[in-house]
Amino acid sequence: MLRVYNTLTRKKEEFQTLEPKVVKMYVCGVTVYSDAHIGHAMSAIVFDVVRRYLEYRGYSVHYVMNFTDVDDKIINRANQKGMDPQVLAETYIQAYRKNLEDLNVLAATANPRATQEMPQIIRMIEGLIEKGFAYPAKNGDVYFRITKDPEYGKLSGRRIDDMQAGSRIEIEEEKEHPMDFAIWKAAKPGEPAWDSPWGKGRPGWHIECSAMNLSHLGEQIDIHGGGNDLIFPHHENEIAQSESFTGKQFARYWMHNGMLQLQGEKMSKSLGNLVTIDDFLARHEADALRMMVLNGSYRAPLSYSDEIMDAAERGLDRLRSALKPAPAGAVGAAAELRNTLDRQTEAAQQTFVEAMDDDFNSSGGLAALFELVRAVNTARDAGATDAQLKPAQDTLKTLTGVLGLRLGEKKASGGDADKFIGLLVEVRNEARKQKNWALSDLIRDRLKELGVAIEDNKDGTIWHW
Repeated sequence: MLRVYNTLTRKKEEFQTLEPKVVKMYVCGVTVYSDAHIGHAMSAIVFDVVRRYLEYRGYSVHYVMNFTDVDDKIINRANQKGMDPQVLAETYIQAYRKNLEDLNVLAATANPRATQEMPQIIRMIEGLIEKGFAYPAKNGDVYFRITKDPEYGKLSGRRIDDMQAGSRIEIEEEKEHPMDFAIWKAAKPGEPAWDSPWGKGRPGWHIECSAMNLSHLGEQIDIHGGGNDLIFPHHENEIAQSESFTGKQFARYWMHNGMLQLQGEKMSKSLGNLVTIDDFLARHEADALRMMVLNGSYRAPLSYSDEIMDAAERGLDRLRSALKPAPAGAVGAAAELRNTLDRQTEAAQQTFVEAMDDDFNSSGGLAALFELVRAVNTARDAGATDAQLKPAQDTLKTLTGVLGLRLGEKKASGGDADKFIGLLVEVRNEARKQKNWALSDLIRDRLKELGVAIEDNKDGTIWHW
């Protein structure tokens, strides 16, 4: 039984979808005003794993991730660069698409953009006004009336009175209540603007996601995801808008990933303590970042450091070790050992599913895979042939694929590349004979950076991708 932690109820719940074996899933994407960083990548990887596992368990997943392509940050950055805001946004959208492809994140079913959803956004605002949940102000803004929603604050656990008492927001003359939030903003000079019944302007951030959800997935969805920094106010406001508009429960399960931390602080553009995805991929392979994320709980904060990355890369090497072929001349393992390997393969698969069924416990899933790695390597050392190893190796490939790892695709191999690597290994062997350890280590380390593992044993030196 798959169980999911629901931020709304603050407990794990049995996963039951609105439609049998169909999952409607919406994840908040990035605001495209600069290069994406590995904190964004962490969230993308978390929900990619959720999606992959749901599909492995037989669900059809309709996965929507938006791009916020009109926002104060985009406008300000475009003004700084002397660019059209939409040109700037498009540049970063394409860059992020490439980042996701490099990280092996499956393409979404749809990637809606705020600028392409204006008719739906305006219709939703009109509906909220008609129902009394929103009101147009004299300055051309439209605000959501939070006092009209008796459940406002249920996701974050905040009370309106407490929020008002602790707020430093000045009571604006146009607002009925200081915590009312804008769902339409009147146009300012030099900003992108669209026609509306309230004059030229643009949507507020929160209404964009509500409208895109409604447009692409309907009135109700199964999972809404994002970073836990979005719980308030963004997701709280989404619930208020959507449920006030439709009169129905918006999302059945709210899932939030923890924040990526660098030197003990949340990684963010405003703090300036970030590592871009491009910077990361220039130094490490994509699987290493995914491995780092998988090693922890998706709901917990995750620290990033060189030491943690080294551990992730060692874990990858350990997984890959089970995919090595049998040694030349392997005579075959005894029947008892073959039966043991079959049982361990079945047990690993069962343990993997049990762990992932428990709120996508990827670290528990990895532990099961490492047990399978140990079993495969033991069988290989005992003389198992490739044919005897293949069922266990195929299971390992399948389950690591569920986690989005590309163990067999670290580098494309074959042809001239293999010949050059073979030549370098020969040079290294000669250096070792001459006790030129510095050159030997240099070749080994540089090949490792390129995704080539070197192994020295009593029978000589072997290498593999």
